[in-house]
Amino acid sequence: MPPSPLFPFSEHLEPSARSPMSRRGFLRYNARLLLWTAAISAGLRLPRPAAAGEIPDIALAVGDRVPATRAAVGLLGGMGRFVKTGLKVVIKPNMSFAGGPEDATDTNPEVVRELVAMCREAGAERVRVLDHTLRREERCIEGVQKACEVHGDDIVQAVSRSRFFKETPIPEGRQMTETDVMREVLEADVLIAAPVAKSHSGAGVSLSMKGMMGLVYNRGVMHSRYDLHESIVDLASLLKPALVVVDGSRVLSTNGPGGPGRVLKTDTIIASADMVAADAQAVAMFEWYGRKLQPRNVKHIRIAHERGLGRMDVENLRLKQVQV
Repeated sequence: MPPSPLFPFSEHLEPSARSPMSRRGFLRYNARLLLWTAAISAGLRLPRPAAAGEIPDIALAVGDRVPATRAAVGLLGGMGRFVKTGLKVVIKPNMSFAGGPEDATDTNPEVVRELVAMCREAGAERVRVLDHTLRREERCIEGVQKACEVHGDDIVQAVSRSRFFKETPIPEGRQMTETDVMREVLEADVLIAAPVAKSHSGAGVSLSMKGMMGLVYNRGVMHSRYDLHESIVDLASLLKPALVVVDGSRVLSTNGPGGPGRVLKTDTIIASADMVAADAQAVAMFEWYGRKLQPRNVKHIRIAHERGLGRMDVENLRLKQVQV
């Protein structure tokens, strides 16, 4: 069957009752995780294990989200590989909605706090956690703000006023050739994407590439003026995170981005220096709309791969995983 974009989504959606994973579902997920591990060991078409001492393309950590976040980044060589002394860092989580961690509409505050701590430990001069929220700013950021207050009062910010954005050309853009980007992002030395893993009614999934829309002023034109998938890739050609950490501790598998939908408690953190690979791994590993998908089924992931922004062929990439 030829690859096809995930449109329309209505035929794939399950009833939108928000619920944690059932015992049966939890057992199914763990069985799949064991099969995933066994398949890797058997050399099937899944990411191949990285050799001892080899930096993987994709890192997986399963367990409590805080040590798993640190462990996943550690498998890639540690935060010091990406953040050096004196650098300015922007972390882009999902903070667009005002739900709690159990809703899986936003990145878990504890994951964000751990990333901030790791950046500080690596010697970052300044760390900012930024998003252009879709709901009331103070409500959307309060969870992450409270979690990160130990590191300072001004770290977490919702940015929505036009004066804080700068018109910026997109040299590799094919449909969207310019956009207004947060000035602080343009001035940063390091960009870290920290999306929650969730479904999206228009884009299929919302992961690191889709999440970059939260760093521009007028994202509405990406829905109305351009093909959404093409413009997501255009933006990804401009905003390229040095590190992607996907919060898969809970996955909003239906009715995203705002929910309520079916939430799966999967206790998994994915990390990669390749945003396309990170997104592709999340698509391949988790359940979406009640079924399994392949990365090529998500149009913007496929386009990004074809345009050379990263790799969706996770079966050919090196993987390391750990349980914490």
